[in-house]
Amino acid sequence: MRLQPYASLHKLTQGGSFDLPDRVFNSVRDVWNMCNSSMSEVKELTPEWFSTPAFLRNVHQYDFGTRQDGIKVGDVELPPWAQNDPDQFIRLHRAALESDHVSAHLHEWIDLIFGFQQRGPDALAANNVFYYLTYSGLVDLDSIDDLHLRNAMEQQIAHFGQCPQQLFRT
Repeated sequence: MRLQPYASLHKLTQGGSFDLPDRVFNSVRDVWNMCNSSMSEVKELTPEWFSTPAFLRNVHQYDFGTRQDGIKVGDVELPPWAQNDPDQFIRLHRAALESDHVSAHLHEWIDLIFGFQQRGPDALAANNVFYYLTYSGLVDLDSIDDLHLRNAMEQQIAHFGQCPQQLFRT
């Protein structure tokens, strides 16, 4: 959201301004901790996490505000191993993604995202269960007569996304 067109799109979904400073992505550590402590906190590592150091810098000096703890939101706070260097962060992140370990386990990720562990008992066993509106095809929006409910569901899907279509069942 520190780059275009993401900044403009973010403001569009927030009614014309940036979200509350305490909700703006500010720290890799904080997001990691939230994702590992709250079942409702879900994040996706977009391609920028492996290719674009600029998404971690507030090069356009957007005013994201000041958090309740007094910290002004600007550049993203990086983990110590990145030495506060977005280029180093991306370099190491990409090296991890391209590592032999990740290559050896890539099929497990495919099973979670596109395969048999995306839905049903196998998803439950793998702690891979999401809100029902995130599953493509689970709700027939055209059959909902209540326009307010239908609009609310469409907004939920548009702003929070959906899981990809399940491609493999075994």
